[in-house]
Amino acid sequence: MRYNDSDQAREVADRANALMEEVVLPIERERAGGMAVSSGTIADLREAAREYDVYAPQIPEEYGGMGLSFRDSLPAFEEAGRSLLGQIAMRVDAPDEGNMHLLELAGDDLQKETYLEPLVQGEIKSGFSMTEPMQGAGSDPKMIQTVAEKDGDEWVIDGHKWWTTQGVEADVLIVLARTDPDAHPYEGCSLFLVPSDADGVDVVRDVPHMGGGSHGASHAEIRYDNVRVPEEHLLGELNQGFVHAQERLGPARLTHCMRYSGMAQRSLDIAKAYLSEREGFDSHLSDKQSLRHRIADAETKLHMARTGIRDAADRIAAGDEARVPVSMCKVFTANVTQDAIDLAVQCCGANGIGKDLPLSEFYESVRQFRIVDGADEVHRRVIARAAFEDVPEEELEVLTRFGEPNRERGGNH
Repeated sequence: MRYNDSDQAREVADRANALMEEVVLPIERERAGGMAVSSGTIADLREAAREYDVYAPQIPEEYGGMGLSFRDSLPAFEEAGRSLLGQIAMRVDAPDEGNMHLLELAGDDLQKETYLEPLVQGEIKSGFSMTEPMQGAGSDPKMIQTVAEKDGDEWVIDGHKWWTTQGVEADVLIVLARTDPDAHPYEGCSLFLVPSDADGVDVVRDVPHMGGGSHGASHAEIRYDNVRVPEEHLLGELNQGFVHAQERLGPARLTHCMRYSGMAQRSLDIAKAYLSEREGFDSHLSDKQSLRHRIADAETKLHMARTGIRDAADRIAAGDEARVPVSMCKVFTANVTQDAIDLAVQCCGANGIGKDLPLSEFYESVRQFRIVDGADEVHRRVIARAAFEDVPEEELEVLTRFGEPNRERGGNH
């Protein structure tokens, strides 16, 4: 399929494809299934990505990236998504990718020098600490309980977060906290850069969770107990934390969509290769009509997902928040990619659930996509609210209502 990608976007995607085929996938296939990736392997992969000129395509050159626009970098994200190692190699892996984007948009010069540039180079790791345990903020972020109070030239943070991706490994945490208790949470929260070794930061545990595999990212529970950070660690504008968080989450949802699209496409490719070789009941499995139709449906839906993602990205590039299109892409792509990977597992039978192929790791990874960055139900709520904003009541003027005989609509006279 050809999409309305620019020539530059296609060229970078082609180089990313070459990196995947010539370096990343061979390394992935050499490793035992489920084996954690070493820091040395990550360093080698990132060096290869630099050699192929596909390292951090979404980051401005002044901070160590390639300087592509958000829209032009998306096809490369899809190529990287074909392997959990590809995302790490090209430095487009979550959550650092979204956090780098947030620092680029909201950070001041010192914050960018201190945190953004080392993040781009892979010298440090980060976590986005927003979600809280019950009864705190989750799918409804207005329920936020973590607070930050000003004390002289410092902010004092108290709260309880969890599901902070990469929180165990993070060197710096971006923490959302209430800074104006009298304002609506959307207008009274702020973001703070908190070093993970600051006094009072207690990484309680890595919450046991589905997925991870070779990526190995944690999902941390963290207590913030009287954590003090200097006032220059405020990220962005005071009380504009939700605005800045949305600036991060909108594009991050689309980059998630592209990474998982790549994962889904590779899963289907594996399934097609397996069906074409495996025989059963007197013919190749690829000759079975029901399987061919299911593959056809999965390919069709994946194409529609890619098209929608590009449309939403074009809207963002034009200055539109594109909240509804992004929600549509997020919920649709999450379900399409989950179904495609599930189909691939089923097509490959025992080899689908085994660890020789990457499908089982993909399967564990994709299920979280229907929850992270907004659960399906939250995005459907956004879409439905917009759908019901301007209902054409005139369409029902012709209906007959109880006690109001409709004598003007074709009765016998």
